Amino acid sequence: MSEGHGSGSGTAADPWMLKTAPLTSAYTMYRDETSEPPLLVCQVGTTKLTYLARAIEDLHTELLRRGDWVSLGAADEGKEPATDTVEAWGRWEGNPVGGWYGQRKGYRGRFGMYLPPLLERLGLVELEHNARNNRVRALVTG
Repeated sequence: MSEGHGSGSGTAADPWMLKTAPLTSAYTMYRDETSEPPLLVCQVGTTKLTYLARAIEDLHTELLRRGDWVSLGAADEGKEPATDTVEAWGRWEGNPVGGWYGQRKGYRGRFGMYLPPLLERLGLVELEHNARNNRVRALVTG
């Protein structure tokens, strides 16, 4: 387990304990299978963000397709993300869900901040842990 990984099993009762790529901010995330469609619930302090749960597999597939390092490019919903980043892909009309993976209006951004550490925790990606400008790339899994 690398330093970016957290503990937890990913349920509401035992959420994944994660840290952002620079390892500066802690947050939790869990999979809510009771919602339709299933969601990832991300709790950052008092702020709750939700993302489509299929983002785990979809992002991994996209990173495998790219086959190299991709910048995270995290940005709030109201800010335009840098092109060719995880954040830009997470809201692009051409992705598998046709737009935003983030589901809570006003809090749909930060996909590039909160999803890659989860994928790292699940053993799907390699993630950089620099102070800024981190990148991610897919690990080929079984």
